[in-house]
Amino acid sequence: MSAPQYNAADYLSALKALMPRGPVWPRDVDAVQSKVLSGLTPTYVRQNARANALLGEALPLTTFELLPEWEATLGLPDPCAGVSPTVQGRRAQVVARFANVGGQSVAQMVAFAKTLGYTITVTQFTPARAGLLRAGQPLCASAWAHAWRVNAPTNTVNPFRAGSATAGEPLSSSGNAVLECELAAVKPAHTTVFFKYT
Repeated sequence: MSAPQYNAADYLSALKALMPRGPVWPRDVDAVQSKVLSGLTPTYVRQNARANALLGEALPLTTFELLPEWEATLGLPDPCAGVSPTVQGRRAQVVARFANVGGQSVAQMVAFAKTLGYTITVTQFTPARAGLLRAGQPLCASAWAHAWRVNAPTNTVNPFRAGSATAGEPLSSSGNAVLECELAAVKPAHTTVFFKYT
């Protein structure tokens, strides 16, 4: 359901309906009261449009004007995104941080990266134990129990999307700096994360 869009005629009709009854309060188009009320209606039309725009700004996925406020609330922007990140990239970081529930499972890390715009897989390591290790498996020390590797493409390209990006932005952006910084910030504190790009 979309927000109501009222025009000047709608507001003029509503204002006339609020006037008292009687011969001193004519509702003709040429009456002085109608002309005065017609002068007020453009303000109400603008307020209606701005109120409807605020509904879209209330969610981080559709925000544009309030993006700086969303970023300030979530501790963004950060240096990971570079000097001039795209609006899409900034919005993706806001959505990822806002929607992150703080879990530490592999599935949650993959979903967090997906929200940022990256497709990854995670490799976990198991310390070598006699009777469990098979030929061809890596020989890992006990410290590897607290390490995991993120496997991602060398270049994740984020294309320009009409309606999400703004004029003057590049047609695509790439790089994995945001992925590395964000995952390093949300990883379990006792673990070490490595990145492998293919």
